Order: sequence, then structure tokens, then C-alpha cells
Amino acid sequence: MLLTHHQRTLIEAGCDEAGRGCLAGPVFAAAVILPPDFHHPDLNDSKQITESRRDALRDIIEREAAAWAVASLSPSEIDTYNILWASVLAMHRALDALKLRPEFVLVDGNRFRVWAATHHLCVVKGDGKYASIAAASILAKTHRDEHMTQLDALYPHYSWRLNKGYPTTAHRDAIRECGPCEHHRKTFQLLPRGEQMKLF
Repeated sequence: MLLTHHQRTLIEAGCDEAGRGCLAGPVFAAAVILPPDFHHPDLNDSKQITESRRDALRDIIEREAAAWAVASLSPSEIDTYNILWASVLAMHRALDALKLRPEFVLVDGNRFRVWAATHHLCVVKGDGKYASIAAASILAKTHRDEHMTQLDALYPHYSWRLNKGYPTTAHRDAIRECGPCEHHRKTFQLLPRGEQMKLF
């Protein structure tokens, strides 16, 4: 069972991101403040549950959370900041957008930068340990998947509806055939090294 909180005295937000390992599209992050008594038996790390269950949980989280927000950084921003710090900045943007100000932040992973002079705790695999981080992982993943599905309508040859921008064989074959577009991350290895040099 996921932990409902790390400490009881402060307003606590969970943060997670989605899309760090993709070749294309933004990185998304979410921040979620859950009510102290929130519990749902299906809530877990977004990677451990089905798409239909994620979508159902998204509706529940957005309806029942004390506060939630989602933010993103574009591929060009990822190329500027690098994916680690772009992910952290996306979390900062999500925290900035919360209608309720958190007093403590739980972060999935092992790297973060202090946000608004607020204490935080990094938790490796935190989306499988804390409910608020798991909820953030659900929102980040579902909002990003929705965005990539919308982009797929404009760029169907990359099959983003299916691969969501991740480095599948079909995605890389499409890059070979059609070249990259403005939604690809230019600092990422889109193709093996020798082929990559011919792309830009």
C-alpha cells in the first residue's frame, strides 16, 4: 500500500515527470496535493498500470485532489537545459501553478533543485511508495500521452499515437525515411552515431 504522506504537519505535494527518455515531444511534469484521507486501490506508478486505468485515475485525481497542476518544457528548451534540468524546471512550473501552496515537496528520483525556499525530499522510485507522487506520475503521463496523440494527427508517419515519442524501431525507421521535425530533440541520439551526423 502506498504511503499517504511523509509528514503530517505541512501541506505536502508530490511531483513526477513523464517523457525523459523520448526522442520527440515535450517533457511533462505534475504536482499533486492529495487530501489527507485519500486512498484508491488502483493508484500506483503510472508505468505499472494499464492505459485505461491511468485514464480513469486521472479523472479521479483531478476531481478529488486538494490541488493539482501540469506543466511542460518544449523540445527546444530540453535541448537548452538538458533533459534532467528541463524535467526539474517542469516540476517547478507545475508547483508554481498549484492553487494551494505546498510547504513540503516529495520528488520522484534523486535530483532536484530547491523550489521557492521549500523543503523537499527526493525519493528513488517514489511513484511506487507515496500516493501523491504516484498521482503526479499519472497526471504527467496521461497529459503527455494526450499531447503526443494530438501531434500524431499532424505527423502520422512517426506513429506517435503508438510510441508517444519513445525510441521504438518504427519511430527510428520513420526518422531515417522522413528526417526529424521541429518536435524532435536535437541533442538526443535519434539514430546510431554515424547516421545521426547526417540528420542536421
